[in-house]
Amino acid sequence: MKKLIASVLCIAMIAATMVGCASKDPATTPTPSKDTPAKKETVTLKVWGPQDEQTLLTEMVESFKKANPDKTYDITFGIVAEGDAQTKYSEDPAAAADVFMFENGQTNTLVNAGALYEVTKNKEAIIAANSPGSVGAASVADKLYAYPMTADNGYFMYYDKSVISDEEAKSLDAMLAASDKAGKKVFFDISNGWYIASFFLGAGCTMSLEDGKQVLDFNGDKGVAAGEAIKAFTANKAFLTGDDAILTGGMGGTIAAGVTGTWNSAAIKEKLGANFAATKLPTFTLGDKQAQLGSFAGYKLVGVNALTKFPVDAMNLAEWLTNEENQSKRFATREIGPSNIKVAESDAVKANIPLSALALQSQFATPQNNVSSKYWDPAEAFGTAMEVKDYSKSIKEQLDAMVAQISAAE
Repeated sequence: MKKLIASVLCIAMIAATMVGCASKDPATTPTPSKDTPAKKETVTLKVWGPQDEQTLLTEMVESFKKANPDKTYDITFGIVAEGDAQTKYSEDPAAAADVFMFENGQTNTLVNAGALYEVTKNKEAIIAANSPGSVGAASVADKLYAYPMTADNGYFMYYDKSVISDEEAKSLDAMLAASDKAGKKVFFDISNGWYIASFFLGAGCTMSLEDGKQVLDFNGDKGVAAGEAIKAFTANKAFLTGDDAILTGGMGGTIAAGVTGTWNSAAIKEKLGANFAATKLPTFTLGDKQAQLGSFAGYKLVGVNALTKFPVDAMNLAEWLTNEENQSKRFATREIGPSNIKVAESDAVKANIPLSALALQSQFATPQNNVSSKYWDPAEAFGTAMEVKDYSKSIKEQLDAMVAQISAAE
């Protein structure tokens, strides 16, 4: 019996050994369970934005990752101001960010350089969600090349209610008279091409880009009339010019009103307190009539690098950074004016004095897309001549020279 038991145990041990060996045979190895998670794809992206946007960008990117758990996103950041994006990109396109913020004045140049990936995902939804002006600023030849992010890169009039009434704020002549009576000034940076365009655009002048060349009629009859209005304005003793520091430092003191944008709102509000007010730009005397001052409409956009290795993911991220939720968050955190229609129509945005003023001015604004880089210096030179009261040549002669320089071939 003992021998029989020993034989059975021996046979069992041999069988177990054979099973163990068989389990190591690849042909008999069990296949992985269908529930075994597949390895996630790793997507590497770089994002550029200005210094004061970094905290928000980090938060928005983290929420993007949580909303897209099917992939592993390795996203890094670089500090590049919107106004510097075009220059920074051109230094090394291959090393540039996959997703970056830029000002709409750079749209044409970036598209012509082949820098922007055309928006092909959710295009119609993006167009429907944002204001027509912002969509136009992000488009070239009816193709969408960027995602609208803000609609507040424009300018309007701030004023001190203790010096200038709401009614007087409607007319530049009335503002000058009220300011002069109080021994104060009206600030307007005429030697800046961005601001001086207000008079020409208000007079009905036009400017466009044709084959990369600036075409404008600022030296025509309407332009000369606008030039004469600028001459009269800068000759008024209540006129004052300078940079942002002059304006923000003087509001509530020597300055009763000034033209600038939302970026100076906090400083001006601090100075004016309960007398803080803002509205659209006023009308001005153009020949024998009153004309509404125009302006450039500025927008900030988010673009996708045409050289990105992950175009779909980059488009998804760019859309996320500019969606309704994040535009609302950007306004709540930094009082940034939204391009998103629903956010712009919210009670919170409408109650914001500077943004309401910008909205009023927007109906008289022209997108900055049609401005060549050759426009700025000659326009600044004409404005400077007016500020220093250089009348050695007639307004017509000075404008002829300005337009000739702007329109000259590269």
